[in-house]
Amino acid sequence: MSRLGEIPIRIVSRTPAASTGTIGAGVTAILIEIATQLDRLADGGEPGAIDLRSLPMSPGDREQLLKALGPGEVTITLKGDGESTINETGIQGVWWSEYRDRGGELIAGFIEIAQVPAILPVEPDQLRRGAQQLRAGAAGAAQQPGN
Repeated sequence: MSRLGEIPIRIVSRTPAASTGTIGAGVTAILIEIATQLDRLADGGEPGAIDLRSLPMSPGDREQLLKALGPGEVTITLKGDGESTINETGIQGVWWSEYRDRGGELIAGFIEIAQVPAILPVEPDQLRRGAQQLRAGAAGAAQQPGN
């Protein structure tokens, strides 16, 4: 091989699938929107969300999106009127949230762009109720014989 053009080259990419052209235009558009919202949040803007159920996504699109975002390290399971899961993606600040009813039927699905998912922060009234519970419990324990 005496010419540079004769050297075999193999390209290996470690970038998300979105940049390799292996995903559909709809998924690419969602990834661009997520990136825009991440920039806005990083610049001091408000958290955002994308309602997955409002988008015309096929199961294949969903899989491509999940793959492009990659898995994160945090999974949160909430039990209320039904089981909800919030999964961190491989992109910090991007959360895949699914909310189900008591029968296990998916009732809402979002990609949340936030430092912390919207459902997790505790409201000031909830903090005050917690403090009152602790004080009442401590007062009751102090009145027990032997304390």
